[in-house]
Amino acid sequence: MFFNLPTLLTWARIVAIPLIVGVFYLEGMSVAQQNLIATVMFVVFALTDWADGYLARKLNQTSAFGAFLDPVADKFLVCAALLVLVHLDRADVFVALIIIGREIAISSLREWMAIIGATKSVAVHMIGKVKTTVQMVAIPFLLFDGTLFQLIDTHVWGTWLIWISAVLTIWSMVYYLQKAIPEIRAKSR
Repeated sequence: MFFNLPTLLTWARIVAIPLIVGVFYLEGMSVAQQNLIATVMFVVFALTDWADGYLARKLNQTSAFGAFLDPVADKFLVCAALLVLVHLDRADVFVALIIIGREIAISSLREWMAIIGATKSVAVHMIGKVKTTVQMVAIPFLLFDGTLFQLIDTHVWGTWLIWISAVLTIWSMVYYLQKAIPEIRAKSR
């Protein structure tokens, strides 16, 4: 279904993208204010990823469209945030290329596996979930780009976490490719 509550939360993540990006183009605000607003927005909209899945199951409103849109919204949100961070010189372009490139490659792989009827071989695995979790902590740290609770230098922590995320990104891509290649070989005979 296109417009039940879980799907509307997923749509909210997509709508959030220009809002988060736009914060950095608003005049009359300090950089610290822009950072705080973008960070809060990212965290709130990232939490809708958990909420939409929970509500879809709880309200029995799961749908094929929701299952399709959910990971697309996640990827758009992460990719847009990474591009902003590269533009602001808070994330290395190499990290962004690794993460965005992997998302494109694995999405394409999943589509191909669906065509040949082997989607189970590229089902979401724990390494992918850990990668996503690390990304979802690193990105708001880098968006905030300051000291949190007069204790945590979010730029330093965010930089370490985004690089760890890049390593996990490569690891998860290798994992999915190792699972898919035997299926591809078997189906192409």
